[in-house]
Parts: sequence; C-alpha cells; structure tokens
Amino acid sequence: MQSTTEQRNPNSIDIDLKSTSEIVRIFHEEDKKAIAAVETASDAIAHAIDLCVAAFRSGGRLFYVGAGTSGRLGVLDASECPPTFSTSPEMVQGIIAGGDVALRRSVEGEEDKPESGAAAIRERQLTPEDILVGIASSGRTPYVIGALKEAHAIGATTIFLCCVPPPAHLKACVTHFITPIVGPEIITGSTRLKAGTATKLVLNMLTTAAMINLGKVYNNLMVDVHASNTKLVARSLRIVQTVTGVDAAAAEAALTQAGGRAKLAIVMLAKGLNPIDANALLEKHSGFLRHILE
Repeated sequence: MQSTTEQRNPNSIDIDLKSTSEIVRIFHEEDKKAIAAVETASDAIAHAIDLCVAAFRSGGRLFYVGAGTSGRLGVLDASECPPTFSTSPEMVQGIIAGGDVALRRSVEGEEDKPESGAAAIRERQLTPEDILVGIASSGRTPYVIGALKEAHAIGATTIFLCCVPPPAHLKACVTHFITPIVGPEIITGSTRLKAGTATKLVLNMLTTAAMINLGKVYNNLMVDVHASNTKLVARSLRIVQTVTGVDAAAAEAALTQAGGRAKLAIVMLAKGLNPIDANALLEKHSGFLRHILE
C-alpha cells in the first residue's frame, strides 16, 4: 500500500500553472494542516516528554536518529540544547544516516541500510537508561528501523516519530509512537515540507518541555543559558535584571563572579550569597530556581 507521504495532493494539482501568490496561498493552507496534525498528537507528545524527563533524571541520554531532512532536524534540535540550556553535548545527540557530511550534502543511499543504523547505535554505546527517538516521515526508513531494533534489543526506551499510522510490524520494538498525520505533500513525496514542519514542531516540544521539567527555565526565561557570545551575554544580563530588579552594573558584576551563569548570579543577588554558597543552594534544590526564590 502506498504511504500517505507518497500520495498526490489534490490541493496542489497543476501548481506549475499557478501564480506566485496562489502558490503561497496553497503553502499556507497545507502548513495549517501540519500544525493541526501536531495538535492532534498532543497526548502522545506529552507522554514522550515524560519519558525523556525520566530518562534524564536517571542519568540517561536522548538520541535522535534519522535520514535526510529527518536526520538534519534531529541534529539541529540536539545542537541547540547546550547553548540554550547549558547541557553537555552528550545529553542530547543527533545521528544522521551518512554522518556529518549528510548535513550539507544528500547521502541518500545510506538510509537504505538498516545495519548502518544498528551500527550507529552500538557506536554510541546506548544503555537501558537511554532513550532513542527514531524519525522517519514515511515510517519506512531502513536506517531508522535498524537503529530502533538495535536500541530495543539493548533495552533502551524507543520512540518512533512518523507522519503515518503506527507501522504494525514495529510495535514489538517501539515503546511509544508519535504520529502527526499531515497528509500528502504539496510536491508529491517531498517530506521536507509539511512532514518536516510537523517534525520540527514536535522536536521543539520534546527537548524544551523536558528542560522546563528539569528546572532549566524560570518563568519563561532561559536561566540556564550558556553565555558563549555577545548576544547571549546581553541576554543573560537582561535575564538577571528581569528576575532580580538590579541595575545593569550590578547584574554584570554578579555574572562575572558567577562565571557567566545567569541562574547562579540570580541566586547570589536574590539571597546575598557568594558563588560557592549560591551553587550549593541550587544543588540542594536540584537547580529549580523557583523553589529558591519563592
């Protein structure tokens, strides 16, 4: 049976005869379907987030694995975690079929090798404490399926994110499914479009909500931001000022003492503590700033 992602979209028939404004309108109409599909999968996404939080709290890691667009989106989401939440690069990792070269240049043949997906899992030395999110819009990518089966054999938690109904033959090796059904693409089979949009939305929620549950966000502020460039230093200053109400000079002085850690600087200022005692207080409360301030 032909996958939904390979079917023709009646809304984009004769799109090559449309005006530019008509093409843009079609994109808007179809992108709304991607957002609606992700909303329909809300309960499944929430459960997956809880699985990720449990894995992190037990010392486990989160791995994304995919090919093509799916793999690139996984690597992108993983790479954003260290600067946003000051996580170690090992905590959330992205694996793409074909390796890093596939991030810039298509290496399509690699996605057809389930043994390569399994080898990538063994290479990362997954454990039962880890969690693997396989990403494949069509639900059929051999590389991803090989990785899922290997992770399951190891005892890791496995999640499959696809844009088709849960494939029956994978239910034995997948702990949990997330299936935003976006329907046929504007350009038949081009899953970098709606399927890619839906995938990005889901991955945004997986890591961000997990980090919120780990205390890496206070209110709606990224208080664990890693101030590694001028923009992020300025953001850290604003965060410290917003939470504590001090002026820019006091915030800058505290940030310097705190080694650039906004959360630590906030505790120092709010509680009148030195960096060592402020850090001890954070550790006592597992990094949850709200527990300390309120």
